[in-house]
Amino acid sequence: MTIEAIRFDSAGVDCAATHHVATDDRLLGPAGRPVVVLGHGLAGTQDAGLEPFARAFSDAGLDALTFDYRGFGESGGEPRQRVRLADQVADFHAAVGAARRLPGVDPDRVVLWGISLAGGHVLQVAAERADIAAVIAVVPMVDGLAAARHAMDSHAPAELLRSTGRGICSRISDRLGREQVMMPVVARPGQLGALTLPGAYEDYLSIAGPSWRNEVQADVGLELGSRAPLQAAGRLTVPVLVQIADFDRSAPPYAAAKAAFAARAEVRHYPGDHFDLFAGKAWHEAAVRHAVAFLQRKLAPEAVPAS
Repeated sequence: MTIEAIRFDSAGVDCAATHHVATDDRLLGPAGRPVVVLGHGLAGTQDAGLEPFARAFSDAGLDALTFDYRGFGESGGEPRQRVRLADQVADFHAAVGAARRLPGVDPDRVVLWGISLAGGHVLQVAAERADIAAVIAVVPMVDGLAAARHAMDSHAPAELLRSTGRGICSRISDRLGREQVMMPVVARPGQLGALTLPGAYEDYLSIAGPSWRNEVQADVGLELGSRAPLQAAGRLTVPVLVQIADFDRSAPPYAAAKAAFAARAEVRHYPGDHFDLFAGKAWHEAAVRHAVAFLQRKLAPEAVPAS
């Protein structure tokens, strides 16, 4: 597999990306090969668990592009480690533009793939564009309020109050132009962090790459509360695959199912938790196999109408 590091511009910010070239031309059409644009979840970087998915797509005859959001990993942008949904959606749009310009790629066969928080991004981005061929949302976080209610079932009230209080202080500090208020992305139960469910610390660190930092601006919970791409899902007209972890303690599976219904999506269920579709976990191979089969069916050159 050929891998090439590239850069692209997103609203004046220099973003890092990696092009994984397809290993064969089995899906080659008159205009080139299809390409999958892969986006990560909360505070994720492209070197933190995305490479096995990109490699699987490359081995199946699709090009793949992973990237870092502004302020994270090897991308530019200030402030660092701050999650803003609108900025990440804009970066996803810019990554699509970069993918369409890659050598050997068919610009009319672009696939959006997003995991966790990016599972919502891909629904929104696809609804805002007319050049997307298919969408895959993996353990998607699509409803911030539902996720907050879901968290109340798994966390002690004092723990939620502490993280919420720090988030409010962070948002005030941010608006006043003061120094960032930070907290860990992931921590053990009872500690301060954005993700503190049992096992989450070990699961995230097992996929963390060298550019990933266990730090995020503390108002991330307030930002995620506005996550609501359900309306976007209802506007989609392209093939959609939603992959749901039935025992997901981070992204409510019932909210993902509602988004899938709105998008008239193909749905796959896995009896696991939020991180169980990553490499090294029980359901990774099945999830990859289902995603590849979905795209091979939907993106075979004879199945795509001429532009």
